[in-house]
Amino acid sequence: MTRAAVTTGHLTATLELPPGLDTGPAVTAADRLPGGWHPTLPPVAGLPDGPVLTVSDTGPEPAVRVHGQTVHLNLPHQAARTSTLAYVTYTALERARQQRQILTLHANAAVTPSGQGILLLGNKGAGKTSVTLALGARGWTHAGDDLTVLVEAGPDLLIFPGKPTAAVRPADPALWQAPKPVITLTPFLHVPVPLAGVIRLTVHPAVPGPLLALATPFSPNEQLRLHEALARYISGLPTPLTGPVCAPYGPVWPLDDPSLARWRTHLITRLEQHPYSYLYAPDARTAADLITKRYM
Repeated sequence: MTRAAVTTGHLTATLELPPGLDTGPAVTAADRLPGGWHPTLPPVAGLPDGPVLTVSDTGPEPAVRVHGQTVHLNLPHQAARTSTLAYVTYTALERARQQRQILTLHANAAVTPSGQGILLLGNKGAGKTSVTLALGARGWTHAGDDLTVLVEAGPDLLIFPGKPTAAVRPADPALWQAPKPVITLTPFLHVPVPLAGVIRLTVHPAVPGPLLALATPFSPNEQLRLHEALARYISGLPTPLTGPVCAPYGPVWPLDDPSLARWRTHLITRLEQHPYSYLYAPDARTAADLITKRYM
């Protein structure tokens, strides 16, 4: 095995790879992941203490197993030689992140000109990206599209830099089936900022007018939605083990444990102590105006 260090998602781990494996294709996915994907071959100052990720490509089926601080991944030979390596590395290390009170969240984030971090939650198509871009046009700093990193640091909840690129739907409705162009978000967050508030978005033309409503104390439905969102990148299968050339399937990653579930429950309690609102708006610009008014 070739031993290296890899930094991704604000965590550095030891990476053990099959001899001669080219990590170049994985590096091309760096701008699609929070904290990038940066291998050091060979390591400059020795291998880091902490999590170890071992990748093999010899078994007949993709598989994941956990032994202490080590996550063993078996990938199909072809998948290990594509950008899939970066995505599975990131996902496999989510367990180690959460052990350090770092969590990857399906959300967008933006920072006010005064340095306050805001999380934007919502289902697929709820308007997270379009509202974030509208906030950027109003002088806000981008902090992550679709993948945001939330950290508990003592008494504070912090937003760390998330995914620095966004896939944006073409403005022409006739192109609704076309691939989304990927853009680099600028300006982008480079240092952690304190979390000031959370907004769950619903942006749709059928909404009669803008409304910002307090969502605390949490309803049972909101608690369940948060449990699902916070566990998504550790107990589900966001990244296929088989790569883009095979059927996108695989076993549920056995990366979770009761202590991490208890921490996520605690994190939901912490989120409830922040300003937390539901926002309804007919379009992204109206939503951005309402958010700006609330936090400026």
